[in-house]
Order: sequence, then structure tokens, then C-alpha cells
Amino acid sequence: MKTIDIENWDRKEHFLFFSRMDYPQYNICMDIDVTNFLAFIKARKLSFYYSMIYVASTALNRIKNFRYRIRDGKVVLHDQIHPSFTDMDEDKNAGLFKFVTLDLRGDIETFEKKAKEANKNQTEYFEFEKLAGRDDLIFITCIPWISFTHISHTISLNKNDSVPRISWGKYFKRDEKVCLPFSVQVNHALVDGLHIGKYIDELQQYIDNLK
Repeated sequence: MKTIDIENWDRKEHFLFFSRMDYPQYNICMDIDVTNFLAFIKARKLSFYYSMIYVASTALNRIKNFRYRIRDGKVVLHDQIHPSFTDMDEDKNAGLFKFVTLDLRGDIETFEKKAKEANKNQTEYFEFEKLAGRDDLIFITCIPWISFTHISHTISLNKNDSVPRISWGKYFKRDEKVCLPFSVQVNHALVDGLHIGKYIDELQQYIDNLK
């Protein structure tokens, strides 16, 4: 992690402009093609959810702007950020979810296995103490019952909140393709539409080339 010299940062004017906004967050939704991704995970009997968390987080890390964070008016750049995701609490069978946080390590098969273990071993819905002070995260959720065209997230009105929110819905057939509703929410002081476009291109190429 390193601290950014804002005075000499090429993004200085944009950062200061959007930092003055009462609500600098914005959200973009789109569909991504998961035809090849589905074939890949089915051949290996992998979980769609955990596997998508892995590829979505891996691709996000490749775009530098998503690794910036705001801390009391200062900006830091993380070397790597990690997924913190919702997961159903199967043990209690009450239709409730928990937040599970897992380091992004290893290959997709290793991550999928560790994600299953983390969910099974976590007994609390929200491990606030464990995450206190951390902002090297990506907040991820899934609504597999709905093929949405728009989504918004609950959020505290804190201008320093710069953790990206990634979400997706129920995949569906479109002609010969399988498409997944996909959403990205970011702080505009750090991330522009250009960067979201680069991220979606990176993610699409990544899953298209899985073999």
C-alpha cells in the first residue's frame, strides 16, 4: 500500500471535484456473457457463486483505480483488495445471510474450496471486529432469483466510503448466449465510467478465455 501525493496526482482536479459532492457514489448495470464461464465451472463441478466472486475480484484488481481508497481526505493505493461477500447461512436454515470475507489467493478451484469452508466455519452473521479498520475490500452480493436491470445498495452517507460494490442477478438465455445481469457501484472521486468499462472488458476477456 502507498499514499498518493494528491497535489501532484494527475487525478487531483477530478478527486477534489467529486469529493465536494454530498453523494459521490454511482452505479452502472450491464449484462455480461457467461456462456463459456458456465461450461468451464460445470465441467469442474464448481460453485457458480464462489467462482464468479473469484473471477470478478481478480479482474477488478487488474484495474488500478478500483484499488484506491479515501482515508480522511487522503488517498491510498492498495497492492491487492479482497472479496467480502454475502452468503446464505445454510446451518440455521432461516433464509438469512452472513458477510464472509476471504483473501483472494490461489487459483479458482482453491478459492472455491476455501470459500465453502469459510462459510461453514463462520458462526456470526457480521464479523465487525474482524473487519474493523479494513478498507482493502470489495463488497459483493448476488440476487440469483431476479434478472435485474438496475440495483441500488444501502450505504452510509460517508464521503470516504470508496469500497466498490459488485453484484449480479439471475442469468438468462439470449439467443445462443447466457447472460448475467451485473452491477458495479463506485465512488466517482476515484473511479470514472472509463474505468468501469475497462473492468468489464477485462472481466469478459478473462471468463471468455477460461479453459
